[in-house]
Amino acid sequence: MSTTTPTKPTMPTTVAKTAAKAVPEAAAETGKQRWRANATYPAAPEGWTGVSRLESFIDAMIDMGQTGQVFGEHGIGKTATFFTHVPKAYPDAELVFVPAANLTPDDLLANAPVRDTTTGELVLRQLVMSQLRPGRPFVLLIDDSLQAGSTIQSQLMQIACNWTLGEFDLRALGCIGVFLTDNESLAETAARRSDLAVLDRMVTLRITANDTSWRYELAAKYPHWNLREVFTTWATLSPALRELLSPRTIDHILANAQEGFPLRWGLPLVNGERLRLCEQRADGKPGKDRTAEVLDRIATAIGAANPATIPDPVRSVVRAALRNRWSVLLQGPPGCGKTELVRETVRDGLDGREPLYFSMPVTNVEDLCAPIPTSDGSLDNLLAGPFLGPEPKVIVWDEYNRPKDKAAFAKLMEITQEWSLAGRRIENLRAQIAVQNPPYHLGRKLLVARNNIAQATRFTASLTIEPGDIPANEWLIAKYGAVAETVLEWWKHDIDEDGRAWITKRTIERLIKLHQRGLPLEMGLVYLGDGEYAPVPLTALIDRLSERPVTGLRELADDIDAWEERLRKAAAESSEGSNDSDLVHQILANAELSQLRTHQDAVARLLPLLPPKLRSTYLVGASSEAQRFWIETFARIPRK
Repeated sequence: MSTTTPTKPTMPTTVAKTAAKAVPEAAAETGKQRWRANATYPAAPEGWTGVSRLESFIDAMIDMGQTGQVFGEHGIGKTATFFTHVPKAYPDAELVFVPAANLTPDDLLANAPVRDTTTGELVLRQLVMSQLRPGRPFVLLIDDSLQAGSTIQSQLMQIACNWTLGEFDLRALGCIGVFLTDNESLAETAARRSDLAVLDRMVTLRITANDTSWRYELAAKYPHWNLREVFTTWATLSPALRELLSPRTIDHILANAQEGFPLRWGLPLVNGERLRLCEQRADGKPGKDRTAEVLDRIATAIGAANPATIPDPVRSVVRAALRNRWSVLLQGPPGCGKTELVRETVRDGLDGREPLYFSMPVTNVEDLCAPIPTSDGSLDNLLAGPFLGPEPKVIVWDEYNRPKDKAAFAKLMEITQEWSLAGRRIENLRAQIAVQNPPYHLGRKLLVARNNIAQATRFTASLTIEPGDIPANEWLIAKYGAVAETVLEWWKHDIDEDGRAWITKRTIERLIKLHQRGLPLEMGLVYLGDGEYAPVPLTALIDRLSERPVTGLRELADDIDAWEERLRKAAAESSEGSNDSDLVHQILANAELSQLRTHQDAVARLLPLLPPKLRSTYLVGASSEAQRFWIETFARIPRK
């Protein structure tokens, strides 16, 4: 263990020098030779040298032995450049990535009692994080350096100034380069560096998206699409809109387009609201909203569909996340069944294996990892057992915007942003699904945390879902049978839209259980305080449960001959049908798939007697299973 703190920078070791100079000179010469053709760039672009401005800066700082400080907007590829360039240009070196925003004071350096090998007595020794002792040359990247707390800032200052940490000389440990990266936006940072003693130790580069290779990286990632028009669309936007529509967000938009999803899912949810690409007026207020225009231009440029919605969106996006290793954010009202549907879909995708489930209001830092001293004098992080092992994993972050404390959320951010925990990659992590509530629901503020755009853009797809997007009705019918069918008929036909918003699927389950126990149903409504319950009348539900005359799919099937006659009479009177036609149509349109299958014979007899304009609506926006049912049923209609 080194105990010397150098008063002046020491030069890198011979091995480190060799690693530092192995490739940069050759990179520029071989850039065109290494070019892989794609639809956007069939040949190497004119003027392409093989390295971007940021990559050249990285090479220069390592060669000079200087600390490099890089500032740039979020999502332009600052961090990604280090992850791609360092392994390519310095194959004998390792990139040690330290997300400063997620650090706690004991992560980098801590004091611990150890047994002295000479005297046998316990002595207090400083222990440094194990990632800083990789056993070979390494480049240290401290990301989001301005977002760290005050204690961490002091540690980072020592690293940046002298390449030391406590009593450890990082050069002696193999360090060949130190870099700090961040966005200077006050909306995303916790501090500003103003100490000249610190500022005078670093070489600083401010970059824009044009200083990274994001265009070439996206062209290589989507080789079947010609993205030149996409890049042109981005370039024609104002600087403010280009900052909002970062290269990272463009990547997410293209990823959603590739799956046939609405392109708007690639836009982040910032504080619960979908990002809008609004021009800024001279007075600083939002001007023209160009979101739809820009997304349509991107869709046209790559020849992709841009649907307004898709059937079964939650299952579809979770399955895509498992296929493509995505992080996904699902936002929806409480009690609609989001989490259970996500867990069920993940189980299906992992052949019955349960996802790693964390409910953020009760998740502590120690539930994820904890620093411990090791016998070699390092400070290692012990990861929670579920994160270890080679088996495929999917993490579900429930109540994502309700973290227990900042420390737990900081660790969470490292996992969602970098797919690592305490600097260690989580093996075979297939997807991450975050589930949260919106900031407001039914005019009431929910106790959820805020986020910034840099955090929000870490999700490849961000969905706002409605109760209708969750097939919880089928689950209720399967579990509770006829009683559930009765309550759902009431929910669909007897109350208005506001009432349905108050009666969540969770509330419906409570109402069913109360009815089964013979207890007053009002107790199952949301209690608002001072004797007030959710403003939803229950009289019609009580009537239905008391088996007073009502009309549903079951009743149609039980009296099929009479209903056939009524529909024939309506069709004879008018091609538009009658009130009876509208009632049957409403019942068929709102019925669950399991109910339709149970009474398919009755549906097939009634269907040809409905007006054609009503029959044509059943396939629109239906899931693939529902469409299959309707196609089979239409096939039963005799041809004239």
